[in-house]
Amino acid sequence: MTRLLTNHIATMTEMREPHKVLASAGGKPVAVMKNSKCVGYFVPAEIVVTDEPRYATRDEVLAALRDSRHAVQPVLDYLKDK
Repeated sequence: MTRLLTNHIATMTEMREPHKVLASAGGKPVAVMKNSKCVGYFVPAEIVVTDEPRYATRDEVLAALRDSRHAVQPVLDYLKDK
């Protein structure tokens, strides 16, 4: 059994009127089903990222590593002996 990534489901027949499917889903993604199998997902345009992704700078990455050091230090100490 395949796990669906959304709670909203529509059949291929319902997809004849996609605006109604999106309206009933309330802006959330919709799993499109055919013969009880998921064939894809229908996603509203407003939740798709239109901007280019921003990449972290080297300083931001180092700061994030420094800030999370306390959380991973026990694992690093354990792995020293291995």
